[in-house]
Amino acid sequence: MKIIAIIPARGGSKGIPRKNVRFLNGKPLIAYAIFNALESKYITDVLVSTDDEEIADISALYGAKVIKRPESLGADAVTLDPVIYHAVQVYEEENGKVELVITMQPTSPLMKTETLDAAIERFINTKVDTMLSAVNKPHLAWGQADGKFVPLYEERLNRQYLPKHMMETGAFVITKREFVTEKSRFGQIIDLFEVPESESVDIDDFSDWTICEMQLRRKKIVIRTEGYPKIGLGHVYRSILLNANLMEHDVLIVLSEKSQLGIQKVKERFLKHKVVKDEDDFIKLLEELKPDILINDILDTTEEYINKVKPHVGRVVNFEDMGEGSAHADAVINALYEKSLSGENYYWGYKYYCLREEFLLVKPKEFSSKVKNVLIVFGGTDQSGYTEKVLNVIKSIPVEEDIVYQFVLGLGFDRDEEFMKMVSECEQDIRVIKDVQMMSKYMAEADIAISSQGRTIYELATMKVPTIIMAQNEREKTHEFGYLKNGFINLGNGSDVEEETLRETLLWLIHTPQVREQMHNSMGRLSLTNGVERVKNVILSIDK
Repeated sequence: MKIIAIIPARGGSKGIPRKNVRFLNGKPLIAYAIFNALESKYITDVLVSTDDEEIADISALYGAKVIKRPESLGADAVTLDPVIYHAVQVYEEENGKVELVITMQPTSPLMKTETLDAAIERFINTKVDTMLSAVNKPHLAWGQADGKFVPLYEERLNRQYLPKHMMETGAFVITKREFVTEKSRFGQIIDLFEVPESESVDIDDFSDWTICEMQLRRKKIVIRTEGYPKIGLGHVYRSILLNANLMEHDVLIVLSEKSQLGIQKVKERFLKHKVVKDEDDFIKLLEELKPDILINDILDTTEEYINKVKPHVGRVVNFEDMGEGSAHADAVINALYEKSLSGENYYWGYKYYCLREEFLLVKPKEFSSKVKNVLIVFGGTDQSGYTEKVLNVIKSIPVEEDIVYQFVLGLGFDRDEEFMKMVSECEQDIRVIKDVQMMSKYMAEADIAISSQGRTIYELATMKVPTIIMAQNEREKTHEFGYLKNGFINLGNGSDVEEETLRETLLWLIHTPQVREQMHNSMGRLSLTNGVERVKNVILSIDK
């Protein structure tokens, strides 16, 4: 079956001057239609009908056959029917009769060859004369009758329940040769081929152009992360934050089966995600998806792992990776550490910390010489039992009026019953909050905090809360940010800290406003608000 695609391309575009040869994401607009047609497994020849020499030259460069359009067919008022008819006649004079004619507009650059081929295949296998590309756009529409606006629907329903409302996209019109005349390209039996909304933009003005530019620059990004009791949920929260800040791209979060806590958090936010069994299962997923960027938020990697993933991705970006694999990643972002490994692919220090959006909305509390609120927070799981340790300390100190001790328990904290029993035995004003949705609210109320040495300390610094910190493990102890110069009293590994030491430190800080004010001011000198943008630039390779 001889099938030809004809791309009409006038030089006199007025909405967007020189639209057809204007560069869109690095290529002339018309190149997208030519490429789709040439890649089709059904199309015999690709023709460009034009009255413009530059369009003709560029079309030929991309592999199309050029049909010179007569001047009489170049006016604004001329419809496509005589243009297509002329091109078919010229082609058939040299190549013989064709059976199908496909009109392809250059203004639909988002359409994929797979979609075009699916339409041609359906056309061939069904008894229709003409098939048009269309998109389903159900809306609560209104029209006019007798000078009044009237609804064009019978019942007000949510969009997903409205009947189909098909709109032509202009991407293609497939028709049998016998129906191509100077006045029409339509037969009696007409079918619509529904294209995905993501491929449906028809460029008519600069806003359409901008949408297409953004879509064509869209990257496929996979974030591999984990979140379970032993490591907490910090990696998952960062992955959720990155997802929100990379929303113009196609982002998939991947977790392993052991990350049930992390899976729950991702599901709560209705984010696109996938669960894999093991590393081999993950590699198979990468082979299938072929993402532009892989983000590993899984702590240390091995050289073997990086060598396995690299053939299937365009760029590898790792977080908090101090393993041997880090040297082989394209970029490594270690916000929790100061520089300790050499290489241009490393990005060190607090300037690359990804601060959650809520901390950009809530203002820090003004310094108060009187402590009225003490916040205790040890992450999503607190497997080391520091929450109970601090409660024992608080039980042993004198009751002071107006001081509230607020304990925030994470989603993975699994000792609720025992802990609440301990709380009931205390004379102090103790309040317990489980799985907080907006942590900034509680930090903004605090005069002092007691925390572990992980990512939470950056949030506390943003809210300017003088904080006593205890590392959950030896790795956390190496985080460089949590020291007095940045407003923290660091007691080292919490397992080694005696309750008496913690008790005396807390009492001293409560009753030493001068020190707390210095810590508060030290935190105020830091700027953590631009970290996400810096990280985004690194991920997308904009930074260098």
